[in-house]
Amino acid sequence: MAVDEAKLNEFLGKAVGDLGAAMSSALMLVGDRLGLYRELAKGAVTSAELAERTGTNERYVREWLGNQGAGGYVQYDPATELWSMSEEQALCLTDPNGPVDLPGAYNIVEATFHALGHTVDNFRSGAGMEWGEHHPCLFEGTERFFRAGYNTNLIGSWLPALDGVVDKLQRGAKVGDIGCGHGASTILMALTYPDSEFVGYDYHAESIDVATEKAAAAGAQNARFEVADAVGYEGRGFDLIAFFDCLHDMADPVSVARHARTAVSSDGTAMIVEPFAGDVVTDNLNPVGRVMYGASTQICVPVSLARNGPALGAQAGEARIREVVVDGGGFSRFRRATETPFNLVLEARP
Repeated sequence: MAVDEAKLNEFLGKAVGDLGAAMSSALMLVGDRLGLYRELAKGAVTSAELAERTGTNERYVREWLGNQGAGGYVQYDPATELWSMSEEQALCLTDPNGPVDLPGAYNIVEATFHALGHTVDNFRSGAGMEWGEHHPCLFEGTERFFRAGYNTNLIGSWLPALDGVVDKLQRGAKVGDIGCGHGASTILMALTYPDSEFVGYDYHAESIDVATEKAAAAGAQNARFEVADAVGYEGRGFDLIAFFDCLHDMADPVSVARHARTAVSSDGTAMIVEPFAGDVVTDNLNPVGRVMYGASTQICVPVSLARNGPALGAQAGEARIREVVVDGGGFSRFRRATETPFNLVLEARP
């Protein structure tokens, strides 16, 4: 077989970059958990100074800094032997409550390695893996990574893109957050709209316990949480029902949509936030699609298959979600309200 050396080198260059990123993933978590990023963001330091300020060993810190510098996550000045971070790097790496939380995403990566044996078995058997069977780092990472997106988009752009919803929330509305996890989206909305009532539902009891604790700590007295799956919650008359990055995980998304249709008021709204995806595979063969397909293979598809679901996957796309919500679920109006590079925000009305 004739090998094109230029194409070979191009591919190997890409593969080495990916290998370096994979090898560095655990070190991202180290930097986050030991406060190395947060201390670096305060100003330029030597490796010894960084180690002293974080209570860590200089030799390990020096090697960690080399890894981070080679990856473009920190800067090094050879004249002064100082390491530093740019404002842009600090924005993405040091503030769990900011608009981007990259280390939070690496908790999700960590969870996929905890589940590796199960994933290999699933490939052979076609079986699934329940959300609650994952390592707890998945629940923490999901909250952190998605909370950053909510901080940036939910109040300022997603809710205002829905027809008349913000006015209702300001006056006092009833809102159901389905598949709420640790409650980051529920709590943020509750704090923003104190005259509205928010109920978060999730079938994972441990997540509901965490959400309840976080709401109390945040002072979100108008938010409460209940253990219930997406076809079992009993609330009715909701002005807004929200699905944040979860409808594609469901075992029976059509029944979930039908249940939402009965639970929403006659002039209410369902907001379905889904990972950004085109309707054909070739639309999604890009860096964002790569991340989403990776998470979907190891987390989203197994959750659905664990209950014999259709496994829509994180790259289901707008057309497939429309089929579920309109054709199957009984909603009559459906549109793309807005989007980000990572999300589609879809609006459904009775």
